[in-house]
Formats: sequence, structure tokens, C-alpha cells
Amino acid sequence: MAQTKKYKRKNKKHIPPKYLLLGMTGLCIVMIVTGLALNLSGGPLSAAAGYVFVPMQEGINRLGSAISGGLSDLQTLREVQAENEALRDEVNSLTEELNQIKLERYDLENYRELLKLDEKYPDYEKVAAHVIGKDAGNWFSTFLIDKGSNDGISVDMNVIADEGLVGIVTAVGPTFARVRSIIDDTEQVSAQVLSTSDNCIVGGSLSLMNSDGRMTLSKLKDEDDEVVVGDALVTSSVSSKFVQGLMIGNISSLEFDSNQLTKSGTVTPVVDFEHLSEVLVILEIKDTAALEG
Repeated sequence: MAQTKKYKRKNKKHIPPKYLLLGMTGLCIVMIVTGLALNLSGGPLSAAAGYVFVPMQEGINRLGSAISGGLSDLQTLREVQAENEALRDEVNSLTEELNQIKLERYDLENYRELLKLDEKYPDYEKVAAHVIGKDAGNWFSTFLIDKGSNDGISVDMNVIADEGLVGIVTAVGPTFARVRSIIDDTEQVSAQVLSTSDNCIVGGSLSLMNSDGRMTLSKLKDEDDEVVVGDALVTSSVSSKFVQGLMIGNISSLEFDSNQLTKSGTVTPVVDFEHLSEVLVILEIKDTAALEG
């Protein structure tokens, strides 16, 4: 049997394009230099050189233009990135400035409200304070202010905000004070119906505030049945802790008790106890020995 000869194919060697390009470029340079040296100004050699060199030169020119364009685009991109960074910094600066303006406007509006409140109770000397802390929860039932004994504040001084009574100072440090609001479960205020001068008790209730945003009303003696829903309540003259005439809120519901002698109901406070930021402290302590209520 004839033996079949096996032949191995030789692997073809591939020249990398970059080396090919370098070789062609070198060849062009050699031929150009040679042409210049021989002063090929005409004839067949000049024509042949034109056929060979001109396309290669055009290709080299296009390659150079492409590289130059790429470098120019890269420079433009860097400039755009730098410009974007500068614009971003400017936007951040303007945003911060706008937020500061909004904060200043908010503070200005609050100060205007405090000024109106100050003018509403001209008989009392007061000092303004910022709220700097509060207990957990949605309501400002107890909170801290940034004024204390160094500012003339002492325990049992009344605190007001918005349109009326907030609460009373319960503890004082040199530069801070703690305030308990009238909505706190432990607080009760001797109140008076503004239209009839009938007395009653307004009590704090955080559960009722959570459900309806109201406080409790009890022990209203309305012998002539003249008190109605919507009547305003102020602190009464017989209160042991609160000065007279501070606005508390408006009656939101009312009904006779089982004894048919007194009435109970609810009160909507005039102060927004969910958003307190600035308050006024009345620099006066109620001077009476009467019991609250």
C-alpha cells in the first residue's frame, strides 16, 4: 500500500499593521530623500514617484489631520469638563445662597409674628427665644429654648407664641430653659370664656391632640346657657400660674355633663404645637396664692 505522506502546513506569519505602517512610512521617506538628492524634476522616474508617493503622502496627511483633530477634540472635551465643573460649583453656591435667603425670610416672618404678639400684650415685658430641642413625638409638649437665667428667665414664667399661650417655664439654666406646654397631659389651665366671663378648666391631652388636634374642656359653669362653639378662651384671673388674658383657643365642641350643672367639651388651641421655632417669654411671675382652677 502506498503510504500517504502527511504534510504540515506552515503557519503564515502576520505582520502587525503598526509595523507595516512604519515600514511604509520609512520607505516613503527614503524615496523622497532619494528623489530630492537626484533632483528628479521630470521624466519617467518622476512620474513613477508621483504615482507612488502622492497617494501615500495624501494618506499620511489624512492620518495627521485625524490625529490633530482628535487632539483638538480632546482639548475641547477637557475645556467643556472644566466649564461644567465651574458651572456646577456656581449652581451649588447659588442654591446655598437661595436657601439662606429663604431661611432669613422665614426668620423675618417669624419675628414679625412675634412683634405682633408682643404688641398684642403690651402690659408684659418679654424676651424672644429660639426653640433648640424637644422631647420625642410630633408635638412640642416639652421643649428647650436658648435663653435662661442670664436673660432674666426663671421658673414659672409664661411662654407665648403664634397668637397666644404656649406653656410655662419648668427649669432654668444660665443659657437655656425648659418649657412645658399646655397640651401636656400633666398641664391644666384655669380659663375664662371671653364673651361671658364664665370660668372653666382647659386640660392637656396628647392622645386627643394626636386624634383631633384638640384639648379638653371641663367644669364650665354656663348657668344662662350662653356659651357656644367657637367662643374664645383666655387665661382667667384666678389662675395660680398663668397671667390673665392670654389667648388659649376656641371651643370646638360642648355638651352638658350628667349633672346638668356644668358642661364639658374640647378646645382647639390657637398655637401650632407641631411647628414651634420662636417664642416669647413673659418676664413676670403670677403673684397669687390661689389654686389652679
